[in-house]
Amino acid sequence: MYTIGEFSNLAHVSARSLRYYDAMGLLRPAHMGENGYRYYTGGQLPALAKIETLKSYGFTLAEVKELLLLPETELAHRIHVRRISAYAQLNEMRRVIRRMEAAIVQMEGTSMANDTYHVILMQAPAQKVFSVRRTIQIGEMHDLFAELRAQMKRAGVRRTGPTQARYHGEEFSYEHMDVEAQATVDADGPNVSVIPAGTFAAVTHTGPYENIKYAYDALCGWVAHHPEYKVCGPAIERYIKDEAMVHDPEELETGVLFPVCRAEE
Repeated sequence: MYTIGEFSNLAHVSARSLRYYDAMGLLRPAHMGENGYRYYTGGQLPALAKIETLKSYGFTLAEVKELLLLPETELAHRIHVRRISAYAQLNEMRRVIRRMEAAIVQMEGTSMANDTYHVILMQAPAQKVFSVRRTIQIGEMHDLFAELRAQMKRAGVRRTGPTQARYHGEEFSYEHMDVEAQATVDADGPNVSVIPAGTFAAVTHTGPYENIKYAYDALCGWVAHHPEYKVCGPAIERYIKDEAMVHDPEELETGVLFPVCRAEE
């Protein structure tokens, strides 16, 4: 048996927290002395470690109490959902930081988008693609492309060009993104469609995906300065050099394309 102080030192958890866990029914002492002192055993260390781990994942203590009652498979699912939420929050904070950086740059009299990106107007031929379309959170993009690869493998279809994401929906939401993962193919069959030939305002982004907002800023700036054109379809991110091809995020290469047409059309 360990006194609450000894158990606290052993587990690196404050005695105050142990008393609170007791009051909440999260971790009861193994024995309560007549004087009200709490005593714990070494066998309770794994349970305490589990509580601290779940708390570190961002679960409230009330949620931790509920999670401790779940079977391991259900607990794993709940942690997976929390992981997706954490990725979304992380990506949102990265975007906030980038917006701050862009604002600072603009306040200093320099437009990072205009200085770094060269927007071109290009004619693109029709493109045959194998597609999987889902409504997802931003943290689930890798899962969506994993599903695309799995479906292509089951269908016996091989890609003949880069993969890309096509963003649908009337408005953009990080929590409910209507995204179509696509891969260029030569085959016909289910899940295969054709993107018609057309005119695109396009720019190439080199570097981490979290900085790709600057490419979109450059395209939006181009559209604003060319009123004779309007955006007339979903934006496309084409992964020219993706994470499977390069290991250094600075070497990633992504084409961002806005389909455009004459404003009077």
